[in-house]
Amino acid sequence: MKAPRPRLRDVAQAAQTSTKTASRVINGDERVSASTRARVEQAVQDLGYRPDPLARSLRLGQDETIGVVVDEVGDPFFASVIGEIERMALDRGISVIIASTRRLAERERIVLDGLLQRRVAGLIIASISDNHAYLRTSPCPLVFIDRAAADLAADAVVVDDRGGARMAVEHLMRHGHRRIAYIGDRLDTATARSRLTGYRDALDAAGIAPDDALIAEVEPAKGDAGVAAETLLRLQDPPTAIFSANTRCSLGTLPTVHRLRRTDIGFVSFGDFAMADTITPAITIVDHSPELIGRLAAERLFSRLAGEEPPVETIFAPLRVVPRGSGELGPL
Repeated sequence: MKAPRPRLRDVAQAAQTSTKTASRVINGDERVSASTRARVEQAVQDLGYRPDPLARSLRLGQDETIGVVVDEVGDPFFASVIGEIERMALDRGISVIIASTRRLAERERIVLDGLLQRRVAGLIIASISDNHAYLRTSPCPLVFIDRAAADLAADAVVVDDRGGARMAVEHLMRHGHRRIAYIGDRLDTATARSRLTGYRDALDAAGIAPDDALIAEVEPAKGDAGVAAETLLRLQDPPTAIFSANTRCSLGTLPTVHRLRRTDIGFVSFGDFAMADTITPAITIVDHSPELIGRLAAERLFSRLAGEEPPVETIFAPLRVVPRGSGELGPL
């Protein structure tokens, strides 16, 4: 049976140093003591370690390519994530291929297969699928964003969607609201399901029975969010506040709210968007830091491409409510 190829961490262990330090020695970094350098070089020789040529080319700053796959490139959240990834890649001389799945699992599989066939160095993926077992044989590092992988051990950078939704609804409750509507995506992603669960958690904790008439599952790209908002606001017993589960729903809902002259309605958006802080009233948000998510995901991918081998990890980006006015309106 063929012995497994020695890895960077094997070299580090043999040299009694960290993988980062071993990587520096192998890549000619002079900021390492002579004794440590000698131990690493001896370990490389003893183990027969050979750096992966792809990882080495990336470490040396040569032009390579990574892929970024998201729901929709035009989504404000993903646009911010992509912008940060591109910035970090540019600093390293790495090109970025961006593709969208249009929220279709079958399209996602086609897109990912195509990128792997192009031999991208690594992938950052916002997946719509609940099955990633086919990626176990991926020749390149994978980092998932927004939703962790299923059936696959892979790095992920996510937020607590359930907790963030509960945080938003509890914020509205603290300002006197009890009839709070929910407008969110159809439940075909873990993100959507978790945010609806968080909404229900907040109601349950406050002893408020959920009213299905106040829950709207929509497809924002089709203009459903605005239609849903009008239906909700014209109910015989309408909501006094709305929790919008993502920026696309917020962008679809708010024009209807303003057209109906219902700027008195309490409103919290899960996610920020352009001019949210300039309209009247300014929109209270749950800030889930898309730039930070992009930065953390890129850092994780680039560290693996540099030969570092940290344990697979799911990293949670922080959440916070940013009060701006709309979420602090009490019921009339």
